[in-house]
Amino acid sequence: MDTDQLLSLINNDGAAVLLSVTAIAVALLTLLYVARDRRRQDFMDDQLKQRTETLWRDMDELRINQFNDTVTSLPGHGSRESDSDQFATEKAAYEAIWPLVWQLHDHLGMFLRAVESGEPAGDLRLEARNAALEARRALNRNRPFCHGDVDELVTKVIDTDIKAHLAACQYMDLMKESATSNTAHDRNVQREKFHLLYDGEARETINHLVSAIRERTLRKG
Repeated sequence: MDTDQLLSLINNDGAAVLLSVTAIAVALLTLLYVARDRRRQDFMDDQLKQRTETLWRDMDELRINQFNDTVTSLPGHGSRESDSDQFATEKAAYEAIWPLVWQLHDHLGMFLRAVESGEPAGDLRLEARNAALEARRALNRNRPFCHGDVDELVTKVIDTDIKAHLAACQYMDLMKESATSNTAHDRNVQREKFHLLYDGEARETINHLVSAIRERTLRKG
């Protein structure tokens, strides 16, 4: 095809060519945005995991110190023993609750990433739901032994993750409908909602929760 024929084709089908170029540009920009957002999420997840790993190392050291204190303690310190028992009970409650809270947040993150990338997410959807139920049951069982601030933060994390899960489920349902302007807008609203809930509110609350648990469990370390 010579230059004159190419120019003639562009002139005759200019609108179609322009539309194709625009679609390609939008697709490339979307891929770049998703890749950048994924890197940002991975970085923030790594930071959060490092904080939680540090928390459990500190708690392990505290457990060893408590064992040593028990071995070397002298009789006749009833008040001290009572405080120690109460402290151990509270710490045991956090040790039961925290792994399930983190499991919920981790499973939910996998579900949301699968939803946004268009991958099959049925099993991940169920796993995130079950993780929420397990975390809620653990909190209910151990609530009498938790400090009020920790109880409030755990409740907020679970509630926020559940809201993000529901928004992602609505997004999945909208993806199955015809691609009209209304459904496209609704999908964007739900996608933005679960991003804000999971990447913003839930992650911030977990950071506060880690600090609160560390303050409660390491105050005697």
